[in-house]
Amino acid sequence: MKVIIPAAGAGKRLFPHTFTKPKPMVYIAGKPIIGHILDRMKDLEAEEIIMVVGYRKETIMDFVDKNYSGIFNIRYVEQQEQLGLGHSIYSARKEIGRSEIMIALGDMIFKSGYAEFYDRYLNNGECAGSIGVREVDDPKKYGIVELDGEYIKKLEEKPDHPKSRLGIAGVYFFKETDVLLSLLEKIIEKNIRTRGEYQLTDALQEMIKKGYHLRTFPVSSWYDCGHSESLLETNRVLLDEKDGIDPVHKIRDSVVIQPVSIGDDVTILNSIIGPYASIADGCYIESSIISDSVIGSRSRISNANLQRSIVGDDASVHGKYNSLNIGDSSSIEF
Repeated sequence: MKVIIPAAGAGKRLFPHTFTKPKPMVYIAGKPIIGHILDRMKDLEAEEIIMVVGYRKETIMDFVDKNYSGIFNIRYVEQQEQLGLGHSIYSARKEIGRSEIMIALGDMIFKSGYAEFYDRYLNNGECAGSIGVREVDDPKKYGIVELDGEYIKKLEEKPDHPKSRLGIAGVYFFKETDVLLSLLEKIIEKNIRTRGEYQLTDALQEMIKKGYHLRTFPVSSWYDCGHSESLLETNRVLLDEKDGIDPVHKIRDSVVIQPVSIGDDVTILNSIIGPYASIADGCYIESSIISDSVIGSRSRISNANLQRSIVGDDASVHGKYNSLNIGDSSSIEF
């Protein structure tokens, strides 16, 4: 089985953090998003990982080659234009061939490992493919699945009037790969777009119309890293899974409240770090309080109180102390 990871998008919902890096390279809980995804594939024993890259591709390729080339057989495919998930998969058609595939989105982190999902797919028995699903609170924001018994009856991308709460969780397995690719080709040739993009769900709906059986398997927990609020939530969840504190090169007159992740060559002076703070390599922090926040590489923070904040790489945040004389029953927000 080959694994396809679409990782070519610009991640506009995470601007300005993705102005200089692709979304899978955004840092949380000690490493970029793509690192957490690949860590969860180590037990899968995939034949090959095909990573579809595009926007600022060099940054993701450099990181993956440096940290995972000794673990996986990795190949890169460039998506020239970011025209949707369906187009991304079709861009890798030559590398896929007729192999059975798993598709894992490059901005979704799962609490479970992918080997567990593969077992659930195998337990579904004879079918053309299986899709991970989970009940969602707001089905208008997701690709939605409708079932007829044990098989999928209909898939729709972000429906205006959803008839189901089963959201597509971002992990797919396909046995009939050649059928899927041929349907994607027809959609692209006929320029059939939904919400301006070539959707994978449209090709899957065509598979169902042609009589191919698709099933689902449950995904208990997924973490969408596509926008700031969900990114901070994912950071909290991943930090809860960590054991102990990372090595800190220089720390003085400071308090660290677990859980946190602190990178290499970090200086922390007269500060309180945590809980739920992720500090990347090379940061300098002085006279500050940082909690429930993500701080990018080589950033300098001083005299600041940061909560629920995301600071990018090479940023500089400098505050100043205030003097207050506050009467009884007062309320002040900064």
